[in-house]
Amino acid sequence: MPATSIDFARIEAVLRQASAAAAQHTLPLFRTPLAIDNKLDAGFDPVTEADKGAETVIRDIIAQAFPDHQIIGEEWGTTGQGHHSWIIDPVDGTRAFISGAPVWGTLIGFAIDGVAVAGLMSQPFIGEEFIAVPGRSTYRRGELLRTNQTSGQTELAAARVFTTTPNLFSGEHWSKWLAVEQATRLQRFGMDCYGYALLAAGQADLVIEPYLNTYDIAALVPIIREAGGAIACWDGSEPSGGGNVVAAATPQLLDRALELINAA
Repeated sequence: MPATSIDFARIEAVLRQASAAAAQHTLPLFRTPLAIDNKLDAGFDPVTEADKGAETVIRDIIAQAFPDHQIIGEEWGTTGQGHHSWIIDPVDGTRAFISGAPVWGTLIGFAIDGVAVAGLMSQPFIGEEFIAVPGRSTYRRGELLRTNQTSGQTELAAARVFTTTPNLFSGEHWSKWLAVEQATRLQRFGMDCYGYALLAAGQADLVIEPYLNTYDIAALVPIIREAGGAIACWDGSEPSGGGNVVAAATPQLLDRALELINAA
């Protein structure tokens, strides 16, 4: 189904409405004593009342506005089916959230036939919003509104790289991280979704992470693409559904990063 048949002004309005409602659940709990559940029997995958409550209100708003659309969320699973889907991570970076670090964000993406074409990343504690619809990626903080534009970097040797932690690459992917680290100028860690938003804003040049779920990345795909960046799975395929992902400031830098990753 073509994107031209969609009312993206309405999509954008619902993205913002859902984000504002989520903030009413997340902000009062940020930097407070908070019960933390672990979703894993082995390892640590935290979830809190903030995650669950925020996703609930986001889902309610989307369902009221678009009752025939599919909704995919990290906490409450998948409901509905069809060409149009909304992909939600109510608190991307829960580890940062429970540590008091304001690099977590609320992610809401909108996809057509599995390809994300609109999305929002909100960091409500800082008051920042990154949002994209076809033809536009914008940044808002208070009265400041500007167009997102990637750095234009094309060379690996000058690239600033983000990943949440190099430990994600332990095992079969460790050589790939080492190759990226050795080929680039600067590496920074612990950014979660905020790193991708900073790439769209021109403050980073590469983000590379393995094992992403669709709700980790779908909202960020259009924010990066509409800012002039490029993003793909390591095999060059569409990243909206998750997987091993690399985002870059330019298509040229993405090609060089993919070549490096696949040779390692």
